[in-house]
Amino acid sequence: MINDLWMKDRVSSKEQLRMKIEEPREAIIRKSVDVVDEHIKKYLQLSSLFFLGTANAKTQMDVSPRGGKPGFVKVLDQKHIAFPDRSGNKRADSLLNIIENPQVGMVFIIPGLNEVLRINGKAIITQNEDFIQSQEWDGTTTGLAVVVEVEECFIHCPKAFIQGEVWSSESWAKKDELPNTTDMYKAHLLLNGITL
Repeated sequence: MINDLWMKDRVSSKEQLRMKIEEPREAIIRKSVDVVDEHIKKYLQLSSLFFLGTANAKTQMDVSPRGGKPGFVKVLDQKHIAFPDRSGNKRADSLLNIIENPQVGMVFIIPGLNEVLRINGKAIITQNEDFIQSQEWDGTTTGLAVVVEVEECFIHCPKAFIQGEVWSSESWAKKDELPNTTDMYKAHLLLNGITL
């Protein structure tokens, strides 16, 4: 059956993978830095959205969006950045994961720009009121902030955003074609035996 074809010819080794995707050029490997320089600082000052990747102790993954006014992610020094925790659905998936496993990955976006900034590092959660107040974040926080010790930063090529036509409104679905997220939410609750 067509649905079983993905199980055949599985790629399960680095050698098999590299037969399809050649080794990157040295400039691609060495574009990664472990400090927040002026270029990265400027990018963060203009970024209003990033996606935070975390994993728990069992390596179960989660990715969630974080947004704010441009520059809401603060550069503390060359090795540390910080962002506020905001009120949400109270699941706190990312924060619970950070407690179990501090490794995080972040993909930052500037609206209209196809290149994204990737930052990987180790995170801690702080509830220090003086620190949180000193950052002068707009709006309220949960009384928590996340500080990330930067281990790796690099600009990611624009191909995904170009291929996905992310910033081209002509390619967007019409409003009446979009998924009804309220219906989706209710249907998923129903699958779990909960009726609203």
